[in-house]
Amino acid sequence: MPKENRKRGRREEQKKRKWEHDNPEATSTSKRPRNSVHEEVAPQENLAEPFQDGAIDGVTSPGAMPFYGMLDEDEQEYFKRADEMLELNQFDGPDERNLFIESVYKEADGKELKLANSQSCSRLMERLILLSTPKQLKDLFQKFSGHFVHLVQHRFASHCCEALFIQAAPVVTQELAKPELATPPSSDPNHVIATMENLFLFTLDELEGYLGYLITERFASHVLRVLLVVLAGVPLEKQGGRSTLHSKKKEKVGIPGSEKQELVLGERKVPQSFLDALQKVLNDSVVNLDASYLQLLAIHPTGNPTLQLMLKLELTLFGKTKAKDENSIIRKLLPDDPIKEDTPSASFINGLVYDVVGSRLLETIIEHAPGKLFKSIYRQFFQSRMGSLARNEIAGYVAGKILERLSKDDLEEAMRQINEQISNLVERNRTAIIKTLIERCCARGVDTVPIAAQLEKAYGGSSGFEITRLLKLGEAPSDDGKTRDKHEHSQPDKVHGSLLAQTMMTVDGPLGNLVFDSFTRLGDYMTLRIARYPAASRTLQAALVSPNATVIFRRKVIQQFYGHVGELALDPAGSHVIDSVWEGTAGLAFIRERIAEELAENEASLRESHVGRAVWRNWRMDLYRRCRADWVKQARWTAGNDGFQSFPESNGEVTSPSQGRKVGGHLSAIELARKKWAETQAVKAKLDTEKAKREAAQAKKESKESKKDDKKESKREKSGTHESGRSSSSKGKEKAKASVAAH
Repeated sequence: MPKENRKRGRREEQKKRKWEHDNPEATSTSKRPRNSVHEEVAPQENLAEPFQDGAIDGVTSPGAMPFYGMLDEDEQEYFKRADEMLELNQFDGPDERNLFIESVYKEADGKELKLANSQSCSRLMERLILLSTPKQLKDLFQKFSGHFVHLVQHRFASHCCEALFIQAAPVVTQELAKPELATPPSSDPNHVIATMENLFLFTLDELEGYLGYLITERFASHVLRVLLVVLAGVPLEKQGGRSTLHSKKKEKVGIPGSEKQELVLGERKVPQSFLDALQKVLNDSVVNLDASYLQLLAIHPTGNPTLQLMLKLELTLFGKTKAKDENSIIRKLLPDDPIKEDTPSASFINGLVYDVVGSRLLETIIEHAPGKLFKSIYRQFFQSRMGSLARNEIAGYVAGKILERLSKDDLEEAMRQINEQISNLVERNRTAIIKTLIERCCARGVDTVPIAAQLEKAYGGSSGFEITRLLKLGEAPSDDGKTRDKHEHSQPDKVHGSLLAQTMMTVDGPLGNLVFDSFTRLGDYMTLRIARYPAASRTLQAALVSPNATVIFRRKVIQQFYGHVGELALDPAGSHVIDSVWEGTAGLAFIRERIAEELAENEASLRESHVGRAVWRNWRMDLYRRCRADWVKQARWTAGNDGFQSFPESNGEVTSPSQGRKVGGHLSAIELARKKWAETQAVKAKLDTEKAKREAAQAKKESKESKKDDKKESKREKSGTHESGRSSSSKGKEKAKASVAAH
């Protein structure tokens, strides 16, 4: 006898039925009664009946879900064992696993639709798809062809369709590069050969008439987004965070230990037919839907992510000029040009700013809108409201996206408004917007000194800025030795505080010095406590490896770990701090050796711990144990770190290996004094040399001038003798003439 077709999440379904029983008016006033996937399966004779499509609110919806049959007990047992074997992945090699997959496919021949719709065996289908060859993917694609409209709506089969699309997408690129792969030779004359490109286009044609309905369908909307990404050739976003492709509750089905552990889709080249089909999908989705329904999708929990993706693809793939097209999505959402007050576009934007769902679509519009449209929206709605937007929990994300696109002049004005609200932002734990503001100010070259002054005031204490307040940590333990702030602050608040502190340290100047100076004022207890907190320890790690951290700061902080290195190396969070100490001891080789000594003293406990073994490996302690001289030589010379500095006795000059000195950029106080004295002496010697050269040149010049004067004087004397001779002879002639005249 076949087993009952039970569904996952039965408790949630019981809650839903109870709520509908208590609120009958809620179900009766629903606009679109959806076909629940938890209802009893239809009788098998319904397969012979044609599916009647209906129109709800002008949107065509497919008929009732068909019944594809159920696996018998032996088949279910076989496929469950096969799923367990694939999950364990205990094969001797890839060849053995491939043979096993082929045998499973042979057993599943003709039962693919049953497997995809089965609660217990749909995971097996996903793992098979993950490890299938291109030929096996094509065969499965053809088995699903003609049933995609109903498969994508099924709770379990939709995941199989999603995995099939992701795994088949790279095959299209391979066949595009090598066309011979698309049509391999076949011995069967009746075998129909179809390229993967055509299989995708056939699937899109099958879904084309129901896109308006699938956008808001609970399970089909996820598959539709993946299909759009495949057609666009853009990479698939990783799971986690605020992704528009996957639900946070999506179950991750993979094969541990395999080279294909999860579904990954990178950027790739797609044929022109895919881009044409994508443009047609975007156009049809707008033409068939009126503007009012499209704006309702902006606040629909299921339709909003799909609308975000469609809008992003339209503006990034088809150019910013697409915004001028009257049939484009962005123009349907914002029909007014220019956008002014008391217009439908203004009402739409104001309604999205503080909406939990709609604000995400507004973020997409701000991020990808053409520059002219963005400036119009910013100056009309947000230019004078940046301070109030930053205070709001929802609108703060919109303000962050706006900051990323502002010019330097606009950013300075926005910084002034937000800077006035920093005290309120700190009280409300809205530190994400402050982090974004600091990053953008650094990128645009805006002065961050006013931000530093406000943060020092907001997180100030008796001794100035306190990093413990930013990291949401108490200052002292209670009487029983336990921390008192275990439930005072949520984990996200601590994470955001840590991220803000890390961003502050990237700024050279007063903003980063707030964090560095606060760390130096902490005692041993608080420093060790920060090292053990997962979120706070990341701030300490960033401080130790920051290029803006001075040698004095790193020495003071690292010395507080003396006597606690072993216990920190065994802590999941503290072990990462000890790893950062390796890079943080650049210029402090004697401290690095002191830390290594403590690690060696705790060798037994470190080898018994997973995190301890990681620290032991990162510090190369096996080499330290076997040959300490070689470890010291590597630590002093290379140490796997280009920024490693010399020992304190070095003056920063490169000498022989026996002296163990190396050039360093970060020098200690005594080294700086020696270097400065040497530079002063070198300057004095240079000045003395130049002075001596000038004096010698002056003396040489004077000697040359004296010689020239002597020569001129001698010439004058000779010329005077000749002139006197000429004058005496002329006088004698005159006397002779006078005597002749007298006679």
